Amino acid sequence: MAGEWKNAGMKTFTAVVERDPVTGLLVGYVPGFPGAHSQAETLDELNANLREVIAMLLEDGEPRLEAEFVGTQNVAVA
Repeated sequence: MAGEWKNAGMKTFTAVVERDPVTGLLVGYVPGFPGAHSQAETLDELNANLREVIAMLLEDGEPRLEAEFVGTQNVAVA
């Protein structure tokens, strides 16, 4: 998915999710969207947190994304 798409007034953003090895918490962020990040113990909680943060950020208007999420790649190294 390239960035975001609109459907019936909804916007969808791609979030990257990682697990912090020290705290064990899930950390999510939207690449290129400053301030669009959160953490939680479960994926459902993280999704809710990210929705809340992104909604707050969108109150200031359309974001100026600094980068566009393209995808992931497997890299094999011998």
